[in-house]
Amino acid sequence: MNIDVGALGKVAVLMGGRSSEREVSLMSGSGVLAALRARGVDAHAFDPAERDLSALKAEGFARCFIALHGRFGEDGTVQGALELLDIPYTGPGVMASSIAMDKIMTKRIWRFEGLPTPDWRLVASAEETSQALAVLGAPMIVKPAREGSTIGLTKVTSAEECAQAYALASQYDPEVLCEQFIDGDETTCPVLEGAGQPADAGRADAGRAQALPVIRIVAPEGNYDYQNKYFTDTTQYHCPSGLPEAEEHEIQRLVERAFRTLGCRGWARADIMIRASDRQPFLLEINTSPGMTSHSLVPMAARASGISYEDLCLRILASAALDGGAGRP
Repeated sequence: MNIDVGALGKVAVLMGGRSSEREVSLMSGSGVLAALRARGVDAHAFDPAERDLSALKAEGFARCFIALHGRFGEDGTVQGALELLDIPYTGPGVMASSIAMDKIMTKRIWRFEGLPTPDWRLVASAEETSQALAVLGAPMIVKPAREGSTIGLTKVTSAEECAQAYALASQYDPEVLCEQFIDGDETTCPVLEGAGQPADAGRADAGRAQALPVIRIVAPEGNYDYQNKYFTDTTQYHCPSGLPEAEEHEIQRLVERAFRTLGCRGWARADIMIRASDRQPFLLEINTSPGMTSHSLVPMAARASGISYEDLCLRILASAALDGGAGRP
């Protein structure tokens, strides 16, 4: 993939921000910044929690790499501001980012489009959480509707645990999602526009969004929480996944459909559970600004496709666009 680095102009790597995932965002952004500079990009760190976004226009930034996670970065708000500033940015646009951040809206759309996702209930109290458990069965996942990185998430196995689980989730979001637990293999699969191999260059679909290799995650005691995601080395990541080839291809096909159904562009990463009893895959959520830390999964899948971390960052940056196109006159 030939990219004219000089044509990319002055680049802001947006990192930090005001969400509960600020710490991880700073790690992601620092990695992206170093990678882009290593490829000769005129890249600079920019923390929206410390500087007004209007400075991007005043200081002549030509495009932004969004390395923000969670609210005020992954939920369409920053994307909308950059649309108004007329500065192209990485990842999906305003609407897709906003929908993908809201797990309930995402699941409603996927269910309407016939895509498999675990059954769920939206609850507004501890009592409704207990009622959801009676319907969905134990174990059940209780989590905020608009958070990431498993923040505020609890796996409940009895009615006695519902009140505490609801209280924790509602600290982060007034909308709390109760979701049927899928027992089986935990996987994730990134999608990247223009991800085809050099041999794919002549194909008609070579420039479209394509799934990268699937990653199978084996966390200690099956607990893939915030700590095990970012700060421990005990979680195992299998890429190649070790899944049967037909299962891998089915997951990739499903993730590409999920990406397109929400109107995403640029890149994203979807999380999927494979039910052990019948090997049925279920979409959990899609991340429109995935992590780019040393423990992150998109760089891992990219490496398995022969794409280095630096080249991955450059490809994502080159895909920066506005909802109306790559740029407006």
